[in-house]
Amino acid sequence: MSLLVVGSVAYDGIETPFGEVDRILGGSATYISLASSYFAKKVHLVGVIGNDFADEDIELLKSREIDLNGLQKDNSGKTFFWKGKYHYDLNNRDTLDTQLNVFEKFDPVIPDQYKDVKYVALGNIEPTLQQKVLDQVNTPEFVVMDTMNLWIDITKDALKETLKGVDLLVINDSEARELSDEPSLLKAADKVMAMGPKNLIIKKGEHGALLFTDDEIFSAPAYPVIDIFDPTGAGDSFLGGLLGWIDYTDDLSTENLRKAVVFGSVMASFCVEKFGPERLKNLSEKEIYDRYREFRDLSRIPEVQ
Repeated sequence: MSLLVVGSVAYDGIETPFGEVDRILGGSATYISLASSYFAKKVHLVGVIGNDFADEDIELLKSREIDLNGLQKDNSGKTFFWKGKYHYDLNNRDTLDTQLNVFEKFDPVIPDQYKDVKYVALGNIEPTLQQKVLDQVNTPEFVVMDTMNLWIDITKDALKETLKGVDLLVINDSEARELSDEPSLLKAADKVMAMGPKNLIIKKGEHGALLFTDDEIFSAPAYPVIDIFDPTGAGDSFLGGLLGWIDYTDDLSTENLRKAVVFGSVMASFCVEKFGPERLKNLSEKEIYDRYREFRDLSRIPEVQ
């Protein structure tokens, strides 16, 4: 199997109550690719970087055997940069600086050798760019898409059009309510799935995630991380772990989607333990599967005698 990841590759400046970094590797495609690389047989990354992108960060991606033939380098400017400051509860943040740089002109071009991929991850980028990706690939079996409040606010019609070609949408609870104009998450899920996605995941931060399929709802717990340093990239790591597991197993059954949600949660829980993608650089198979079992035990309900 093979997995196509399209999204932003960036540098981030991050402030949290527990520390600060001026510049660290970031971007939706970066986190998705790194997290999925622990499972997927082959990850193909499509994005754009500027003339300031460090060789060491290229080497990091290559060290995870991520295929970078679709990573465009634009020497006319710098890499996309975002800076944010998180509040004490880490659920809210303020954007302090956004420099689109070469990302402003990003036009995803899917190399011919990627066009027959089975699985596609559409990172959190403008919906018309996500649609451009779908227009270039040949009948993928499973497309997973992320989005955010900004696109719901300013490009809602384009977003709804892109949703028609998506198999799984991953959003958080506030995004689900805004997209559906519905305060109830259960009713919101019905309305969002009626827009096209056959499956839906609604992330609830520290309260876990809900998976909606045609015939059931699955509630996955959140992992009780003791030291959360930086939530940046957690959602992308969730998506990467989820789709990486699907690629690894090549199984789209409802039962396996449940497992994929938990593996997504596993990768997100690792991501928040250090700044940026530091924790995703050198995980062991034992660490990943041990934490999966911990997730499983968290939601085990005793039988009634």
